[in-house]
Amino acid sequence: MRLMIVGQLEGHISTAGKIALQRGAKVIHCEDTEQALGALLNGKGADLAMVDVKQNIGAFIKQLETERIHMPVVACGIGTDARTAVKAIQDGAKEYVPLPPDAELIAAVLQAVTEESKTMIADDPAMKSVVELADKIAPSEATVFITGESGTGKEVMSHYIHRKSKRKEGPFIAVNCAAIPENLLESELFGHEKGAFTGATGRRIGKFEEANKGTLLLDEISEMHPSLQAKLLRVIQEREVTRVGSNDSVKVDVRLIATSNRNLEQSVQKGEFREDLYFRLNVVNIALPALRERPNDIVRLAQFFSDKFAEQNGIAKKKISAAAQEKLKGHGWRGNIRELENTMHRAILMSMKDEVEPDAIQIQGSTAPGQAAPTATNAPDPAGVSSAGKTAKAPSTTATEAQQSGEGVQNPGAVENLIGRTIADVERDMILNTLDHTLGNRTHAANILGISIRTLRNKLNQYKDEGLDIPAASSGN
Repeated sequence: MRLMIVGQLEGHISTAGKIALQRGAKVIHCEDTEQALGALLNGKGADLAMVDVKQNIGAFIKQLETERIHMPVVACGIGTDARTAVKAIQDGAKEYVPLPPDAELIAAVLQAVTEESKTMIADDPAMKSVVELADKIAPSEATVFITGESGTGKEVMSHYIHRKSKRKEGPFIAVNCAAIPENLLESELFGHEKGAFTGATGRRIGKFEEANKGTLLLDEISEMHPSLQAKLLRVIQEREVTRVGSNDSVKVDVRLIATSNRNLEQSVQKGEFREDLYFRLNVVNIALPALRERPNDIVRLAQFFSDKFAEQNGIAKKKISAAAQEKLKGHGWRGNIRELENTMHRAILMSMKDEVEPDAIQIQGSTAPGQAAPTATNAPDPAGVSSAGKTAKAPSTTATEAQQSGEGVQNPGAVENLIGRTIADVERDMILNTLDHTLGNRTHAANILGISIRTLRNKLNQYKDEGLDIPAASSGN
């Protein structure tokens, strides 16, 4: 845990720092948010910031978002009234900690921030074998390639491998290659010098340098543009980076973990991903099973999420009733652990009884256990949408022919509503409706549609240019 403390706090800063150090954290102190942002841009990474409420916390959090620095912020202050504490939470702080600091409270905050990424539940035999493999390869320096459907816990497994490695005392840095625009990802990874491009108002240390002596996670690496893949390959081979706008190389000592929810071998065959980079990354492959393939973990995971959200919302923790457990085990979980997490968040808020009852388990869809979720490699292409951005061909069987053949049209009204509309119109509505359904999450929407995040972004840029309102991106997208 790397803790950044921001502000003066009348001497209590040293006390809070000492408590954090005793709990195993590495502490850095900055006088104000401007100094803190500068430190972060220059490679002084942190997993959590404790910021004095006298600082402009809202502006600081917005700056972090602009610079794509994903770090939770906890507000703290001396003798602060409730109104100030509430405002700090409204501005984006995760918690408020009163000062002088209480040792147990500081410890609880540190634990809460790290708990989610450290929790590995693996009682099912299908998952136990995966964890055994991770235990074997974690102490090595081998590059690891983690595969699995969206929502199966690839980042959690990455954290697990890092904690079991010889680099556990070093930083763990994660980069979501799908969530960062192509023109910014190179700077994000390798850094840039002042004036390297429009908007580069100062030097920025890239994630490779920030992860030096530690582990770098390249999440959803399949979405990386081929031109950047070539530069990444060189970095892996030479173990050095060159910042954008510089001619000088910087040596880096980083262990790489990459993830993908797509079949990279097929991407290689299609020419979308470099074969030499694929073999560099795929030294050890850890394939995470879908949640429906590890049924013995469903109830325990559900209870973990139920307890977590009960605590977050100030609600008494509840056991999951036997009937509710059966309902959970009877679902196919196309969204995997992420879908289960969201389901239990709703459930603990809606539950009206001493135990979480079946009616509180509101599951969208009716996927049966064992039914595969659609993936980028096996999902049917939605009308007019494909990974290449081409329009779909007209169906070979019309509604009338289907009725004559006895197949039956389940919703003929929906078919009639498409008559007279162009494929481009149908495609646009499908994309925007899906984006609304995912609350603006680009990655989830692309997975549902069966297209790449790059294709989705191109479409959204096109619609924006046409004057349409595009749903705002959710956090991390």
